[in-house]
Formats: sequence, C-alpha cells, structure tokens
Amino acid sequence: MRAKPSDAKLINLFLDMLAAEQGAGENTLDAYRRDLADLSEFLGSSGQGLAGAATQALRDYLAALDARGFKSSSVARRLSAMRQLFRFLLNERIRGDDPAAILSGPKRGRGLPKVLSIADVDRLLARAKALAESGEASAQQRLRAMRLYCLLEVLYATGLRVSELVALPLSAARSDARMIVVRGKGNKERLVPLNKASRRAMADYLAAMEALKQTKKKIAAGSKWLFPSSGESGHLTRQHFARDLKELAALAGLAPRLVSPHVLRHAFASHLLHNGADLRIVQTLLGHTDISTTQIYTHVVEERLKSLVRDLHPLAEK
Repeated sequence: MRAKPSDAKLINLFLDMLAAEQGAGENTLDAYRRDLADLSEFLGSSGQGLAGAATQALRDYLAALDARGFKSSSVARRLSAMRQLFRFLLNERIRGDDPAAILSGPKRGRGLPKVLSIADVDRLLARAKALAESGEASAQQRLRAMRLYCLLEVLYATGLRVSELVALPLSAARSDARMIVVRGKGNKERLVPLNKASRRAMADYLAAMEALKQTKKKIAAGSKWLFPSSGESGHLTRQHFARDLKELAALAGLAPRLVSPHVLRHAFASHLLHNGADLRIVQTLLGHTDISTTQIYTHVVEERLKSLVRDLHPLAEK
C-alpha cells in the first residue's frame, strides 16, 4: 500500500500550481503557506493529515480559530485557502473527495475601504513638497524628502499597488513618457497614464539623485530601479515607504493609522469615480481582473447620488 504524501509536500504542490497557473506572487504564496501550515498543525494534533482529513475535522479547525479570537475576515480567508487546496487535491486525484466543499464560513459584510478626502491628499502632498524644497536640510535628507514626494505624486496619479510602485524601473521616468507600462499581479502588464505633476516630481527627484551620486557612493550607479536601495531587492521596500508615509501624515496633521499606501490607492479610485469616471476605466487602471473588486468603490458614487436627491429633489425633506 502506497504511503500518503506528507502535508508539506501537498502544500508545496498546491503552491507550485498557484504560481504556475495563476501567477500568484511571493506575498500571496507566503500567506497561503502560513495558513495551510497552521491547518496542518491542527490536524496533526489529532493524528490526521491533509490527505485524509474529514469534514468534521475542518469544522473543528474553524471553530478553533473562532475560539482563538480570529476576526471573521481572517476565518473566511483560511476557509478560502482550505477550499482551494482540497479542490486541487481532488482534481489531482490525490483525494477521492472534497471535505471542504460543504463548509460554510462566517457571515460578514464587505467593509468599505478607508478613503482620504481630496483635501487630506492635498495636505499630504503640500507637506511632502515643502519638505522636498526645504533649504535647511542636508543633501541626503532633501533627496529622501524628494523621493517621498515623488512616490506620493506617482501613487495618487496612477493608483498603483505599493509593490508595483516601489519596483518601478528607471525607464518609467523618461522625460517624454505620458504612459508607463506596469507589471502587476499574475505578471500581467497594463498601461497607466502619468499626469504633469508626477512627471515633474520624477524629473526633480532624478536630478537630485544624480547630483548626490557625484559626492556619495551609497546610491548604486547604473541601478535599473527608479527608487534604488542597498537592500536585497535592490529597490525601496513597501515597509520603508509605509513608515515614511505615516511620519509624513503626522507632520501634516493627519492620523497616521488612517494613512497607508493602500489607502492612497483607494483615494485614487474613489476620487475618480466621484468626479464621473467610468467604472470599467477605473478597473483597468487599478489592474483588477474582476470588476466586482472595483465595485467596492462605488459607495462614493452612491453617497453622492443620495446627497443630490436629498438636496435637489422638490419633494425631499428640508
């Protein structure tokens, strides 16, 4: 009788499939690996494994997550990972059944994204620009401030994912570029337009970086990245940008907990829709495969329509 494959092997096979067939990125794969390793550990405590786990064992795991204080959104994410794994095992004929098929997850409403107002974004940009133009800062401090201002202008102009933003190639800053090619999730490419402010911010930042290269050796000559770093990736990390952004928020009088690169991506989409942009266009700009993901932003349009009816309809309550 052939021995059942280990949980680690099954998880790796599943992750290989996600990477090869769905183009899942490193961060996505790491999240699946953590979630499924936790499930494997739970099953192992009762002498079971992924190849032979029954539906009741999976229900017990979901109950254990609830008892551990997991939010409903986190439980739903674990359930989604389980369903995909066991569907994969069934399709690969490693299992003859799918024990997760009939499981139900916690009921939860889809939360609305946090969105900064246009005035809030203006405050962030104004503060970042003031820091970049400060005559009191050292050359290194000024370059860092100009980099942050450039990141902000490009992010708010394009709505890029933070991972796409920090990994922009140097070629994105060509003086004649009106559009940039972005490689997003699933290794898919899309064209994203640049506005005048973002192009100017990139040009000023590159000029300052080139000037500093003449006196400093910390910036690698010939780097292919727009935002180079001495770290392993070769470019600025998402975490570093997020920290700088929260510091800027505090200086601009905004609550740091409400400001992040992803919140600015939300602001980009919501402000476009608020000003009449077509939902399909916003979907393309954001790089969403499914328009239902983009529809979460339509709450700003709904609120605008409600206020129009409330304020302008002749029979509305005054």
